[in-house]
Amino acid sequence: MSTSNSLSSLDADRLRGLIDAGRSVVSERELEAVLDRLLAYARELTGAQYAAIGILDESREKLADFITAGIEPEAHRSIGALPRGHGVLGLLISDPRPLRLTDVSAHARSYGFPTAHPRMTTFLGAPILIRGEAWGNLYLTDKAGMQPFDEADEETAMVLADWAAIAVDNARRSRESTRRSAELERSVMALEATSEIALAVGGETRLDRVLELIAKRSRALVEASGVAILLVDGDEFVVAATAGDLPAGIVGERVSHSGSVAGRVVSGARPERVGDVKSSLRFALGELGVRARAGMFVPLTYRGTSLGVIEAFDRVDGPEFRADDESMMLAAAASAATAVATAQSVERDRLLRTMRAAEEERRRWARELHDETLQGLGALRVLLSSARRSDDLETLRTAVTSAVEQIGAEIANLRALITELRPAALDELGLGPALSALIERARTTSELEIDSAIELPPRTARLDADRETAVYRVVQESLTNVIRHAQATRVEIQVAGTGTEVRIVVRDNGSGFDPRAASGGFGLTSMRERISLAGGELEIASGPEGTTVEANLPLSPSVRRSA
Repeated sequence: MSTSNSLSSLDADRLRGLIDAGRSVVSERELEAVLDRLLAYARELTGAQYAAIGILDESREKLADFITAGIEPEAHRSIGALPRGHGVLGLLISDPRPLRLTDVSAHARSYGFPTAHPRMTTFLGAPILIRGEAWGNLYLTDKAGMQPFDEADEETAMVLADWAAIAVDNARRSRESTRRSAELERSVMALEATSEIALAVGGETRLDRVLELIAKRSRALVEASGVAILLVDGDEFVVAATAGDLPAGIVGERVSHSGSVAGRVVSGARPERVGDVKSSLRFALGELGVRARAGMFVPLTYRGTSLGVIEAFDRVDGPEFRADDESMMLAAAASAATAVATAQSVERDRLLRTMRAAEEERRRWARELHDETLQGLGALRVLLSSARRSDDLETLRTAVTSAVEQIGAEIANLRALITELRPAALDELGLGPALSALIERARTTSELEIDSAIELPPRTARLDADRETAVYRVVQESLTNVIRHAQATRVEIQVAGTGTEVRIVVRDNGSGFDPRAASGGFGLTSMRERISLAGGELEIASGPEGTTVEANLPLSPSVRRSA
């Protein structure tokens, strides 16, 4: 507070009033409330009928705003335009010092009063200085009893102006602090969103899950009522994920991007904010029942390629989106585009590996059919052709007997191949009997010593079909690798079901291999794909003393009861 003014002329009541005023206005953080309270105290302590605060513009040459007290609302409306600092009011702008006048209209600088403006006589003005710079002025007119304002009133006005300066400065600082806090909070939210999306790249490769996360985090980031992610597929968009208040069942639907807002955003790789979606040339999701007033469309661009667009609708406190919403969504979209590109790349690589593995499997079946079944049938044909040329009955009888035996052997071979492709026992009897039959065939057809322990729920409690197939194939492929490649004499097989998972262990005493160098083989690729799709984990440890394949599959969605 200024010390240039002496308070000796103020009585005890007025001093207490000034202290109360200081406490009241300084404790207030809203600028409008500060000014209203200040005007009320000024009128009360000086006896002025009218009070006003003029706020200077940035140039400090005229008034940008004018707040009044004491004038009836109807009269205030009738006055018209507010003063801008001409005439007597301008004196305090050009020369920021206290000013007292007995008759304001008699002053040489007086401009008079506008029509409908109440006539005013006595006048008191005091500058409001914040850190030595003019911020505005306090104006008081028409003291009670038509008395002129005295020195005590001037001192009171100056003290109130000083209180106002402190309170206004505090309010401005509080407002700025609140604004910066909000910006910081939104920046943190943007960072969290982009971090979560970035983590999804390393921790999750399924595209649908990545997109679901992006949609949810983007919606929270800009406080939208709904968000949709559309991915480019030729000349169409595919609705890949949604979050919030959008129609159910639109994920997977397709819309043309020709002439649409989303198509324009993807083509130009530039975001757009649309205040009235209905007025847009074409709102593609409107065809799927999406109803929105305002929208924000941000492209998913990765290395110059447009992958799709994030569409946000109706900001919760909007409905229109702001420029800072767009900035934050762009930051999130950059990470999202990387996540989408990575997930799509993983999907393509996974599909390519699966196709290669399937082709390798076809090659193996073709080789086995050629080397065993086809060779056997060829030998049978030679045998029967030779016997047909003979007239000796005994020779024919011997040839037929040999042919029958050979046909039986080939039938057995074909049955073995069919069983490897899809054992009927797995569908009809369940996982336990199918595994037992698999192990027994391996004992019969190989010289391996096989120790097995199969501990699964009884036949009345079947796992879901996908998990039964995954468990069977992991054991089958592990056992096939041992027989064909490991040069082992002994193998242990353990399959145990608990309340939450199935644990598989296949351990041999063979020569081992480098799992990294063999990662492209069909057996290992197939096992990894099956376990990953089932939500499980697979570990392979191999060395000179043997190989251990260990897998854990969760029993989700849960066991099912057979009828």
